[in-house]
Amino acid sequence: MKAIILAAGYGERLWPLTSDRTKPALPVLGTPLAGYVAEYLAQYGFEDVIVNLHHRPESVRRALGDGSQFGVRLQYVHEPVILGTSGALDNARELLEGDTFVVVNGKLITDLDLKAALQTHRERKALATLVLLPNPKRERFSIVETRDGLVRKFGGMPAPSSAEGEPPLMFTGIHILEPRIFEYIPHGVFSDSVSDVYVPALAKGERIAAHVAAGMWYELSTLRRYLEISLALLRRRGDDVYAGRNPSIDKDAGVHEAVLWDDVTVERGAQVRRAVLGDGVRVPAGARVEDAVVVRAKIVSGLTPPPKALKGHVQGDNFVVSLSQ
Repeated sequence: MKAIILAAGYGERLWPLTSDRTKPALPVLGTPLAGYVAEYLAQYGFEDVIVNLHHRPESVRRALGDGSQFGVRLQYVHEPVILGTSGALDNARELLEGDTFVVVNGKLITDLDLKAALQTHRERKALATLVLLPNPKRERFSIVETRDGLVRKFGGMPAPSSAEGEPPLMFTGIHILEPRIFEYIPHGVFSDSVSDVYVPALAKGERIAAHVAAGMWYELSTLRRYLEISLALLRRRGDDVYAGRNPSIDKDAGVHEAVLWDDVTVERGAQVRRAVLGDGVRVPAGARVEDAVVVRAKIVSGLTPPPKALKGHVQGDNFVVSLSQ
């Protein structure tokens, strides 16, 4: 059985961290984001894993290599024009259509039980099985309505967290598909798994199973989530600071609840709290960085921020994005 990691997205809401790489190539505590997905698949015996590419493809290839460090063999499939979550599958059709396969979004860190989901898929004899989670905080993830273990409908966003009743279910970005799914995937065009594939399949009476899981699941799609999830992972280790290669932190500086990429310098008396510092960032003596993402100004010089990016400003040699906006 094969698997595919979806890694073609732009990562606009993670800019400027994605100014020189794409989202799945972002380091999270020293491991590329898509590398966590590869390791997750390896735990369940997947050896051959496909990765689709579009935006800054070289950054993903450089981060993941041949996959051996994550316990898998990677095969890359490039999309000259981005094709969407199901168009990506159509583009890799020749590699996937012979057997059941697993699709995982490339922006996840999780330990959900994939073996149990595969068992549900087989027992239900489903065309597809979606791995779902309860959404008790009612975060902005689309509602998936189920009945008797099957998906019945895809809804809108949940009501505010003060709403009463059972928490809605949300799709985790992990699904198991039979090759017959290609009967529903439009060929050679952009398409979305939910609106263009699952909704029409349900309308024709196909069985789409709902596997409600439990466990760790993090989705890193915004700067705020990147910081908060990194800190959550650090707390699981008993730490509150991560520093990459060659850090230089003065003994009189204060660094707390922070993620430092490679070659970061924090000078005497500087204070860093709840922040992400990108490669090569220097925090000058006495400066304060809090609730912010900082990269070197030169890596964004001349670039137009994508539409979904938070606003930032140049401060000395750095480009600073406040997370409080």
